[in-house]
Amino acid sequence: MKNFELFLTQSGIPIFYFKIGLGFLFSFLITFFSVPTIIKISRRKNLMDEPGVRSSHLRKIPNLGGIAIFYSIGISASIFAYELFDLYKFLFASMVILLYIGVMDDIVVMRAYKKLVAQIVVSALIVIGSDIRIRSLFGILGIYELKYFVSVIFSIVTFIILINAFNLIDGIDGLAGGYSVICSVLFGISYYRLGAYNYPLVVLSVVVIGAVLAFLYYNLSNYRTNKIFMGDTGSMLLGFLLAFTSICFIDVFIDREIPGIPRYHLQSAPVMAVAILILPIVDTLNVIIIRLANKKSPFDADKNHIHHKLLKLNLTHRRSSFYIILYYLFVVTIAYYFRHININLLLVVVLLVGFLGAYIPDFIYVMKNNKNTNH
Repeated sequence: MKNFELFLTQSGIPIFYFKIGLGFLFSFLITFFSVPTIIKISRRKNLMDEPGVRSSHLRKIPNLGGIAIFYSIGISASIFAYELFDLYKFLFASMVILLYIGVMDDIVVMRAYKKLVAQIVVSALIVIGSDIRIRSLFGILGIYELKYFVSVIFSIVTFIILINAFNLIDGIDGLAGGYSVICSVLFGISYYRLGAYNYPLVVLSVVVIGAVLAFLYYNLSNYRTNKIFMGDTGSMLLGFLLAFTSICFIDVFIDREIPGIPRYHLQSAPVMAVAILILPIVDTLNVIIIRLANKKSPFDADKNHIHHKLLKLNLTHRRSSFYIILYYLFVVTIAYYFRHININLLLVVVLLVGFLGAYIPDFIYVMKNNKNTNH
């Protein structure tokens, strides 16, 4: 690949744009042509997702779409963003562990504690082994630089929360996939604007977009024989990669001097990362609060997720996903517009507007019921 880059440089072809174009094309096509084979094998071996308490579908659907997403990202990122795997030695190993755990869970349903142990191992590998961690809170609650041990623990917990939070929003067609695309677009644009040093992360974002868009073609299909879910394999992998991308994003803006690297500083960087990932954060916190308030275990399955509330309003999966993503894009817009105000105030605003989105469907449902009762 390096020899090919030298050839492109001598030919006057911009290497970065070449990587972007081919990275997207490869990742899209690999997923697109892998999924039909996975669907065929899943049906033949009866490797299907059975409707359950929390399910929003009524029939058995193949749920190993995450394998195609991993296959696509693993190949395309290794070719077009290989610098990341040079720099972060444990990144690919972490992805492989998540693939194994995800496939096992999608096929035989693993015990929760086994999944948690695997997620701790993966998070520790990337945080300690690759030094991908949250080093500063930029003044949130008056906290700036974190001590190494505190930084490591906080970063591992953040990875685990985001991996599981993304798993929880994967409840209706198009939501987890569509939101992953939006997050990757936002992070990709941000990294592009931050300059050439961050270009491998731009390529990774584009590769994720290509892989997930191809998956969405089948996930949103109206044809029963074409439909597939990403399963835990896909949702955990995407949650992990977006956690990785967001922590790298925060790290770029730490106020420090690194020889040979341009200096950027945005006081509100952690809150911007929270705003981009606001849906899984708010949805997870909201259901945990509701379960605890009802004296239930935070791990009990229920239908208190935002997407379940929209389905109660008789919206389709596609419409529900569209409205949820549109609302949380509005939250990101607010965060970006007010990015230069006090960081603590901005965090409060983002969380309040985020939680408001979780209760708007409840308000609409009550209003509709009152209207029907009065008539």
